[in-house]
Amino acid sequence: MSLNNWKNFILLLLLIPAVSCGNQDAEKKDVVTQNLEPVRDPLILGANRIGDYLPLLKNKRVGIVGNNTTVVKKFLMANSEKENEENYTHLVDSLVSLDVNVVKVFAPEHGFRGIEPAGAKIIDGIDSKTGIPLLSLYGSNTKPSNEQLEDVDVLIFDIQDVGTRFYTYISTLHLVMEAAAENDIPVIVLDRPNPNGSYIDGPILEAAHQSFVGMDPIPVVHGLTIGEYAKMLNGEKFLANDLQADLTVVEMENYDHDLEYAPPFKPSPNLPNATAINLYPSLCFFEGTNVNAGRGTSNQFQVFGSPDLDPDVYDYTYVPRPNQGANDPKHNGITVYGKNLTDHPKIKEINLDWMINAYNNTSNKEDFFREGFFTKLAGTKKLQEQIEAGMTSKEIKATWQQGLENYAQTREKYLIYE
Repeated sequence: MSLNNWKNFILLLLLIPAVSCGNQDAEKKDVVTQNLEPVRDPLILGANRIGDYLPLLKNKRVGIVGNNTTVVKKFLMANSEKENEENYTHLVDSLVSLDVNVVKVFAPEHGFRGIEPAGAKIIDGIDSKTGIPLLSLYGSNTKPSNEQLEDVDVLIFDIQDVGTRFYTYISTLHLVMEAAAENDIPVIVLDRPNPNGSYIDGPILEAAHQSFVGMDPIPVVHGLTIGEYAKMLNGEKFLANDLQADLTVVEMENYDHDLEYAPPFKPSPNLPNATAINLYPSLCFFEGTNVNAGRGTSNQFQVFGSPDLDPDVYDYTYVPRPNQGANDPKHNGITVYGKNLTDHPKIKEINLDWMINAYNNTSNKEDFFREGFFTKLAGTKKLQEQIEAGMTSKEIKATWQQGLENYAQTREKYLIYE
């Protein structure tokens, strides 16, 4: 491990309050240290490189854009040790313990603690633990206002992304960087892995269909970390009026785009595990149809179904009911027929066959697509038209290739990692 890594590690040990001073804790840390495998250096998140960005916060009024995934590891772990929440502490708590002047926290969709259902209005408030004001960036206010930034000298953005265009945290990043540029406020992005970062796929967003579930001309699966994406926002001048933010990306160590990574925390309430995150780029298209994509179950984005699907073709059934991730799920309380993908092998492409087959086997083609929203998710009207015209997934994907090739050249300019 490099000298700089050891400095960051030692600083973390100093800043994290110990849960217990008993021998059991000491023994646990000894075991972790002894079991570290020298063959592969452990992944070090941007958030954990505190020694690199702490000097940038000295005597500054700091705003943090974050949620429940805005965490730092308490100690280095053995490669074989299972990740869990006890191994982490929230970045806000860590910085406050270091006497950093955190003046406010901006919360994206699902809120600061990451528990609000999709689409739920996020309201302003006060963090009960620290007393720091919480300001919503979802609902009527998706971009920090000039007034909200008056007492902020520097902004930290630290949120776990899952690598898809319609996952709204990259839209929040876009608008935060835009607001920061307008107010001459530096932005520090603490980089995190992209669980779907090993490939790119999908149609490129067309300008006419820009929305909060698609702000930039990129494919559905963009293949960038959040730090790389921030660099692209600046470099391609995607921000309004060709603005460019004063950007610092705190890079990860020992990361590459082929690294298998499962976030230790749910990125959002309806992405409960690695399988859901992997299937999300394919199954989220069902959100723009009359097919339920697992909301209202414990297998969100791992099953799909509709009462209109042919039960002779789809023999898997379930009944969506309200839960933490969905107050009123699609087909609430109704038996739906569909497919169970909870044991599906990992994929590295968008699977269109599930959507095409569902359309071909519905008894209600006229109401299958929720046209406005499906188009927003796809970023183009063409995908719906292609499915309705009976094109195969191979034929549809062939129409994406030129756009993906052009995007790949753009992406290459902003890659930090192999």
